[in-house]
Amino acid sequence: MRLPKMKIPAKIWRHRKHKNQHGDDQPDGGHEEEEEEQQEEERLDDLSRKLILREEELFTQDGRSEEEEDRLLKDFESLSVRVWMAVHSSFVTTATPAGRPDVLRSAVDTILQQETQDQRWTERPADSAPVWRPLRWLRTHNLLLQKMVEKQLKDAEENETGDTGQLSSVTKRQVCRLGKRVKEDLLTAAEAVRHCYPSRMDVLNIYGGLYHQAFAARLAQLCSSELDLDDCSYLLFWVNHYYPDEILKHKELDGIKTACLGSLLQPETLGRLEEQYLSHRQEKVKLWLSTALKKEEESWLSGKTPELIDCYYFSPLAIDVIQVVNSSLTEFSCAIKDQNKAQRLTIHLENFLSSYRKSVEDLAKANPSNLHPVLKATLVCEQQLRDYISGQAEGLAEEQKRRCLDTLSALRDCCYQCLTFPLHGKIKVFLSQLWTPPWVDGSLPVVDQLLSFLSQQLADLSDLKPACKQPLVCDLHQDLVAQYMKKTMKTRVKSRQQQVAGSERMVEDAKKMDGFFREQGCGSAPYLSETLCSVAEILRLQDPASVHLEVVDLARRFPDFSGAHVSALLSLKFGLSAADVRSIRASVEENRPLDASANQSPPFFSRVKVKWINNKINQIKS
Repeated sequence: MRLPKMKIPAKIWRHRKHKNQHGDDQPDGGHEEEEEEQQEEERLDDLSRKLILREEELFTQDGRSEEEEDRLLKDFESLSVRVWMAVHSSFVTTATPAGRPDVLRSAVDTILQQETQDQRWTERPADSAPVWRPLRWLRTHNLLLQKMVEKQLKDAEENETGDTGQLSSVTKRQVCRLGKRVKEDLLTAAEAVRHCYPSRMDVLNIYGGLYHQAFAARLAQLCSSELDLDDCSYLLFWVNHYYPDEILKHKELDGIKTACLGSLLQPETLGRLEEQYLSHRQEKVKLWLSTALKKEEESWLSGKTPELIDCYYFSPLAIDVIQVVNSSLTEFSCAIKDQNKAQRLTIHLENFLSSYRKSVEDLAKANPSNLHPVLKATLVCEQQLRDYISGQAEGLAEEQKRRCLDTLSALRDCCYQCLTFPLHGKIKVFLSQLWTPPWVDGSLPVVDQLLSFLSQQLADLSDLKPACKQPLVCDLHQDLVAQYMKKTMKTRVKSRQQQVAGSERMVEDAKKMDGFFREQGCGSAPYLSETLCSVAEILRLQDPASVHLEVVDLARRFPDFSGAHVSALLSLKFGLSAADVRSIRASVEENRPLDASANQSPPFFSRVKVKWINNKINQIKS
């Protein structure tokens, strides 16, 4: 459909030309020119009302002249020119009459008046209406807005004088100029133009729809040819992030119904670009991570010792990996609409961690001279990766996060085992003296000697970062108490007196071990000392009812205190009948909490293996 030509009426043009040629000091031209000049100064809506009144008078009387009809039509044409000039100047920032808000507001009122007049004539006999009715100015207005929007974006695309010169390609500069013009014009429509229209016209959504369609059409043309990866990424950034999240969700554009607009690209086009982006990004992440691990492995095998920072061994591997993954996920979040597709990138982090763990395990088997420094640096990496995955990594599904953390736990345990392996054998030798007569009577300070040995050995970990050393020492604390408990449960004393005296030594040893490991920075496990003291109390008590209560209380605090542990502990007691043992076991099972409780301690007895008691029970049954 063609828009009416926007020409200034000949009489007005001649009058302006005459004034420009002869100056303002010329004598008055005539009544007709004065009338036209007066009309130009008059408000458009007032002039519109007068024309409608003339129309009503003219076409409701008999014997109207053709000359009067022609004059009225010319006045309507003159009015239409001024109306369309006012609408066309909606985005003009200079203070021209057409660009003033009051002029635009008056023009909009005029359009609505003429729409109402069109409606009046539809309710009258058709042969009585003027030949120019209906004018359909509202439709013309909407078509004019469409042409204006298309012209605005065309000018923006061709304008090379903006601040887009820093962008690396023609496509990027075009997209940026188009997007900036859309944002600027929509904000102008929201801040200035919208208030010139009645709310029922919802002009902001009209502009929103027109700019969306025009922007989408231009992007479709750009996507019709093959885009390189940089252009593809930049275009996806605009389509999936900046346009919907930064422009349409701007606080000044709150009235735009974004749900009705949809995506700037057709689904098949968007899917093709996203697949191009994801395929390339997958390969990049995989290559970067494998290269980082390969470089680390080469450093290990060359015999190099990791660098020392602040007197602690350190490796940059984790920082490099986190930067690669985090930057890729950050870019992904702005480029891809479906955030679940992030797993196509994070799967490579999961695979990297598995490869990293296997490489460390293989290195531990080879046992090179630089093994311990490498393991200390690896523990620092493990902690950094764990912190990132636990708290900061976006895009990781819960199940994927759990698998990553399990892999890191296996990596950490491998390092712990290698660093503390020489200690475990010595600990077992020291604890073999428990429950011997010299230990029971206090003449053999088994735990004092053991802690003195550990103090010397732990000094070798002074170059391990404290944040990594603390959990290692705490793990050693748990292992030591577990071996102590296992030795206690396997020992058969000869008399009640010996058992009571041994229980006193246990309480003393528990306090010594707790104090030692607190000094080593592991003060978060008081339950270990409490566990030894509880077992010592059970060994000290002679009344079956009191033993019953203590065992049930122990089972309530430690969910992993199994039936086998109960049997092993009760087998140490003197004076318990078979009925007492059955009653205690049944009571333990009845009083176990069904759900985890804040009063429960962390798992401990799962470290105390008591298979021998099960084997013994099976042998008796057979």
